Amino acid sequence: MLELLLCSMLTVLPDYLFRRYGQGKRVGRELTLYTVWYELRWGITACLILTISLITLIFYYHPSSKNVTALFRTVTILPETSGRVDEVYVGLNQKVEAGAPLFRLDSSEQKAALETAHRRIAEIDAQAKVDQTELVGADAQIREATSSYQMAVDEYEMKAQLLKSNAVSRREVERLETGIESRKSALDASIAKKKTLETAISTLLPAQRASAEAALAEAQVELDKTVVRAGVAGTVQQFVLRPGDVVNAMLRPAGILVPENAGRTTLIAGFGQIEAQVMKKGMIAEATCVGKPFTIIPMVVTEVQDVIAAGQLRPTDQLVDVQQMAQPGTLTVFLEPLFPGQLDGVPPGSSCIANAYTNNHDALADENIGTLRWAFLHAVDAVGLVHAMILRMQAVLLPVQTLVFSGH
Repeated sequence: MLELLLCSMLTVLPDYLFRRYGQGKRVGRELTLYTVWYELRWGITACLILTISLITLIFYYHPSSKNVTALFRTVTILPETSGRVDEVYVGLNQKVEAGAPLFRLDSSEQKAALETAHRRIAEIDAQAKVDQTELVGADAQIREATSSYQMAVDEYEMKAQLLKSNAVSRREVERLETGIESRKSALDASIAKKKTLETAISTLLPAQRASAEAALAEAQVELDKTVVRAGVAGTVQQFVLRPGDVVNAMLRPAGILVPENAGRTTLIAGFGQIEAQVMKKGMIAEATCVGKPFTIIPMVVTEVQDVIAAGQLRPTDQLVDVQQMAQPGTLTVFLEPLFPGQLDGVPPGSSCIANAYTNNHDALADENIGTLRWAFLHAVDAVGLVHAMILRMQAVLLPVQTLVFSGH
């Protein structure tokens, strides 16, 4: 309507003034309801053509979208293990800091595993002390076996000398020689036992203790998992857990955590696909939201998604007919406030209306620009004012439309 009024001032109004004062035609006589088309046909035709051209120019180079939302993400409150709730630390709609405990599951099994791990470490430490004591005994056995071996050798050497003078029997000497071998074996066994104890003390027991400590750490981790904490600072929503409730990591979440900054820094808009060549990163934009009426928020385009979400294809066991994708998708654009804090007061999830404005300042500053292109780009930048006026009219009428005409 605004475009039609502007165009009529440039076409229909001059045509009427010429007919009325240039040709002397009077309203009610030559200019009647039945002759208005014939008399003002040039102005009306030019007005329609100019209006259509102006609307096309405005909406193409300064796109607008009503599909704008302050999207926000939520964090599902889920334990890493399933179990029965033993204690609840927070209530519904309570604000929590990152790392704050939310609830605790029954941890009797995890505590038992932790105690078992502690006992295993204590058992290994006790075994180390026992092996140290046995190592002292092994040293004593080695000394005893060495003495016995040396005594057998000395006795054998003495009897061997006596055998030369036939003072002892050969049978006695052979028996002493066999005794030497027996005591040598006993000495070797004592030395091997000592080496076994030393290996156990220096290698086996430390390895067993390291394994036990790893099991202790694993048990502690499993115990810590029974206390579910907030991953980010935010507000707990839909949280109605009570002690005794069963929570399952796959089927029964405990609630939802809404991060405190979610939806308060970015608007996500869906513009028509025809604006894909116009929408660029860095464009200036404006938005007005239902949650913050009568307010124009200056924005800037920070990202333009380079794909249309409606055309995505997932691997399935059926061929997909393109006709099933008849619903055209939109071009996803991310808008951020031009100045910090301007989205304060806009509830996350609020619906908005946004305009983006093409800026040809750099192209107009080029010294080699042609006259026709210079005039066209000036016209493109100038008609952006019309779209800005329309957005402000929408900002004024939006509460009326929402509260009165929508029946809410």
